[in-house]
Amino acid sequence: MDDDELLRSRGLRVTAPRLAVLAALTASPHADADAVLRGVRMRMPSVSVQAIYDVLAALTQAGILRRIEPAGHPARYERRVGDNHHHVVCRSCGAVEDVDCTVGHAPCLEPSTSSGFAVETAEVTFWGLCPACSASTDAPAEDAAQPVP
Repeated sequence: MDDDELLRSRGLRVTAPRLAVLAALTASPHADADAVLRGVRMRMPSVSVQAIYDVLAALTQAGILRRIEPAGHPARYERRVGDNHHHVVCRSCGAVEDVDCTVGHAPCLEPSTSSGFAVETAEVTFWGLCPACSASTDAPAEDAAQPVP
């Protein structure tokens, strides 16, 4: 289903800002609102910040986007919806990648008690260092006491 059909299937009008936001998130999954704005402005230079926030909210409410909020980081948006995948976040640079559900069907995890809640999803965030940040921390440190030539 193309983006026009997707929007219509969720009862939304097809607009240039909505299509541009979807294109920006296709090109840059897990983007925050500022990154989405930069991506959209490549197609629509005059789009307002408020328009981007309005579109992100509408698409999230319609279930077209998923909003994730890693602790200490701005909210991020992704187009991958409809499954219960998780995320790994670099604690140094903030890079985010998807982690598929590893056991069973959604919600992937069974709580020890649900306190009467009907559990629908489970959100797990794994934290660590991405390969680039890990490589930079493994590099040998330069000795500051070396004489200057």
